[in-house]
Amino acid sequence: MEDVPQPASDPYQPGDNVQVYVSETDPDSEHHGKEGTITDVLQDNLGDETGRELDSYSYCIETSGEGIDVWFRHRALVPVSQ
Repeated sequence: MEDVPQPASDPYQPGDNVQVYVSETDPDSEHHGKEGTITDVLQDNLGDETGRELDSYSYCIETSGEGIDVWFRHRALVPVSQ
């Protein structure tokens, strides 16, 4: 059985190192496996609607000095230890 990486149990903060972990059917699958650093955090009310607090967080990341023009939900990122 494959060991699937899991998102952090707390919201990410700017400066945290993460890896994009999305399925091949996700519209942003071209970014799967990319590692980067959280540069910005947005919080909305999606968590109120789903009952899962971490659904409220979206993140912008920077990889190798370049930003990715996509905001990723918490569940699409996994922590990377540096």
